[in-house]
Amino acid sequence: MRGVFRHAPPGASAALDLACSRDRMPFFLLRFLLLLALLFGLELLAPVQRLLIGPWTEWLAAASGALLAFFDADVLAHANVIQSRASGFGVAILPGCNGVEACLVLLAAVLAFPAGWRAKATVIALGLPAVQLANLLRIVSLFYLGQWDMAWFEFAHLYVWQALIMLDVLAVWLLWMRHLARRGLFLPGATHAR
Repeated sequence: MRGVFRHAPPGASAALDLACSRDRMPFFLLRFLLLLALLFGLELLAPVQRLLIGPWTEWLAAASGALLAFFDADVLAHANVIQSRASGFGVAILPGCNGVEACLVLLAAVLAFPAGWRAKATVIALGLPAVQLANLLRIVSLFYLGQWDMAWFEFAHLYVWQALIMLDVLAVWLLWMRHLARRGLFLPGATHAR
């Protein structure tokens, strides 16, 4: 026996066996990919875009504009655009820039993992805002970077921040895995003691 679970709650045995079995990893991966395809497909539906994604993107622009206006009174936000009255520079928050896709990746990974619903609800409630906070910082930094140098703006927009947002998703996921392991709910590679 390579490891032992400590204080596993009643009913956790099936989830622990599923989570720790190497031959079950393909099932987790398959569930993850199917959920990801389903969530991305739902996101593309016109009613979802109109009722959820569009308003979320506009709210994100307003929140980013308010944060920027705290430091610079010349910043204004309208719909999905943030603009500086002084320089005329502006950024539009478009699909792929609103953090929704990163949140969907985290959501699919959490829902696919064999853990209790309370643990899943907790990481969703804390993880999704963490991803969106990183995205808010991304928008603010890109707004200032674009006024300074467009070459650096393009590089940061296309490469640096794309990677950092996905690293944020990975960090939330890994912290959740660590939390599950500390509580004795999941120990990678371990065998459940009966």
